Amino acid sequence: MHLSETTFVVVDLETSGAAPSTGAGITEIGALKVRGGVIIGEFQSFVNPGLPLSSFITQLTGITDEMLLDAPRIDQVFPSFIEFMGPESDNVLVAHNAPFDVGFLKAAALHLDYKWPNHHVADTARLARYVLTKDDVINCKLATLAQFFGATTTPTHRALDDARATVDVLHGIIERLGGFGITTLPEFKKVKKRLVSG
Repeated sequence: MHLSETTFVVVDLETSGAAPSTGAGITEIGALKVRGGVIIGEFQSFVNPGLPLSSFITQLTGITDEMLLDAPRIDQVFPSFIEFMGPESDNVLVAHNAPFDVGFLKAAALHLDYKWPNHHVADTARLARYVLTKDDVINCKLATLAQFFGATTTPTHRALDDARATVDVLHGIIERLGGFGITTLPEFKKVKKRLVSG
């Protein structure tokens, strides 16, 4: 399958800063479904984490306890998000610093007794290190990459904004991968293996 025909589910989470052991720390989920450079689906929900936020997290994200008071709990949001992700055989899950976001989602799945789907996971932070050099960018933070690739949305530490910025970063990376002759999904999946072993 050519990358232009592949469906990417780009996700970003905001959390209370707690460890992902129960998935209770998720405060916001934002995700976009993209194919051929076009956004074909959007998912956004606040999540009541069941515990007060620290002043640091509120300052960082702008999310307050009051904003989350009437938000659904993770057990109410999670089934809809799993459905949004779509089939694991077709869709690729994408996040910036994916181990963080996927760690929280997997913990939530375990806590809620859901089978976590086995999507291929692509990490735009790691992929950026494959296609860019230190001469291109000083680091692979989302804000740095968003600026480098001319993202239309500036990351704000809010889930949907950061997911939108990650979409633009992903498209920039895919364009760069084309220069390496990587244009199909099987080739794209092998890049991850190369990164892990490299």
